[in-house]
Amino acid sequence: MKSIGARLTLYYAIAATLTAAMLFVAGYILLETRLIRGLDALNAAEFHQLEVRLGTDYASLTPKVINERIRDSADAASALFYINIDEPKTGMVFYSRNLHRHPIPDVKGSHVYGVEMPDVGELRVGEFVMPPFDVTIATPMAQVREGLRSYVEICFGLLVAMLLVSIAIGMGLSRLILKPINFIRETANRISSDNLSERIPLSANNDELTDLTRLLNQMFDRLEVSFTQIKRFAADASHELKTPLSLIKLHGEKLLEDGKLHSEGVDAVLVQLEEVARLNQIIEEMLFLSRAEAHTVKLALKPQNTLPILESFEQDAHVLAEHRCQRFEFVRHGDGIVAYEARWLRQIWLNLLTNALNASPPDGLVTMSSSFDDKVWRVVVEDEGPGVLPTQVNEIFERFTQFGSPEHRAGGSGLGLAICRSIAMLHGGEIGAANRKDRSGLRVTVTLPLVAAYHPHAAPRVKTITRAARPA
Repeated sequence: MKSIGARLTLYYAIAATLTAAMLFVAGYILLETRLIRGLDALNAAEFHQLEVRLGTDYASLTPKVINERIRDSADAASALFYINIDEPKTGMVFYSRNLHRHPIPDVKGSHVYGVEMPDVGELRVGEFVMPPFDVTIATPMAQVREGLRSYVEICFGLLVAMLLVSIAIGMGLSRLILKPINFIRETANRISSDNLSERIPLSANNDELTDLTRLLNQMFDRLEVSFTQIKRFAADASHELKTPLSLIKLHGEKLLEDGKLHSEGVDAVLVQLEEVARLNQIIEEMLFLSRAEAHTVKLALKPQNTLPILESFEQDAHVLAEHRCQRFEFVRHGDGIVAYEARWLRQIWLNLLTNALNASPPDGLVTMSSSFDDKVWRVVVEDEGPGVLPTQVNEIFERFTQFGSPEHRAGGSGLGLAICRSIAMLHGGEIGAANRKDRSGLRVTVTLPLVAAYHPHAAPRVKTITRAARPA
């Protein structure tokens, strides 16, 4: 069970039921002992009555006289007692009629015991000595066993009731016990990058939960300091790094404008300017990823139709493919309403399209498709490149991860797909990759949650543009 409340309820119910079961077992043993002692007391009382009826001269009585003195009382008590009187030298002197002249079995060395007699059942036997006679009196155990059986049935019913009641009580106790923990969890969930100053109130009881709350508050203090340092670092890095890079760029451009450099110097300055621009791009990308992971990037998500952004990006994609002397195909199935911010979605698709064009061979085809189902909007970008190894599929969205040959990387920073993943997550969506099954190439899928119904019967729209290579 994953729920602590359910486990606490189960443990409480098991403990309570087992405790009740052990008490019932102990009660069964005590009740059985008490009832058997009661039968022993009845046998002893019956023996004393026989002593009274036989009189003080019993030792000189003949079997006939003995029979006359106690027969009536023995027959009157035949439903409760079985009696036989034995004289060791002459044999059996008296049988109660319910014995049918079958002696009560004797257990050597015991004066109180239980036996089983055919056609009679279980008996509780007591042996008493009246020299020269041995008097054996037995009482049926049927009523005792019936009482114990009823006790077991009642206890079983009580155990079932105990189990049900303990489950109900356990649920209530678990909720009561977990209430402070749930309060801690709810407060902790409210504490985010926008609300790092809130803390969990300490309870008046100085117990383990108070220690846990104090520990969590200390952790949130450290997190607040860390987030503050991250924000300060982002601001400082944005200013301190970009300012000198801008100065380097300005000096380089000034050197080019002066026209005093020879051709090799011009080439060196141009390379420096390209590297400065690349550094600026890497800084912007790293700052964005840091802010995204710190949850400080807030998107202005607005539910809107997907058609305008698709049509706008389609035009740009065709231009980019034409510039690269490659082919681009766009397939759209239906329209829908999705909460998104257009510039960030364009960033995802532009990164994916650029990677696909870099990976595809000359005159290769890059396909982008848009489709909907009842829950998500799915955009897929496929290329005709070499793809990646199966072990690399889950790694391509990590920072500074690049696969393939150097010409396919095209000087990228290795942060593009990591940025795509962050943007997709900020939209409440996902991004994933897999090698194509129909041919070589990579298939990257972006899914975003659908807000409103779409039009599944809209005719698919397919547009392919093939551009010839530009003259050199």
